[in-house]
Amino acid sequence: MDSPLRTIVKALTWQILGLMTTSLIAWLHTGSVLGALTFALSTSATGLAFFFVHERLWAHIGWGLGGRRA
Repeated sequence: MDSPLRTIVKALTWQILGLMTTSLIAWLHTGSVLGALTFALSTSATGLAFFFVHERLWAHIGWGLGGRRA
């Protein structure tokens, strides 16, 4: 099992990789570095917010827990 610090580092490196990939794709489509960075940061922030809401909603669903509730 990963330590909490390792999990945080893995999450951060994954997020950085996603930002870089999204920025590159947006830059290739728009030709604008500023526009690409703005797009990547806004999609990242939106994704984080929706992931949080998604996780909180699933915390109230007992399906698939094998009779125990998280």
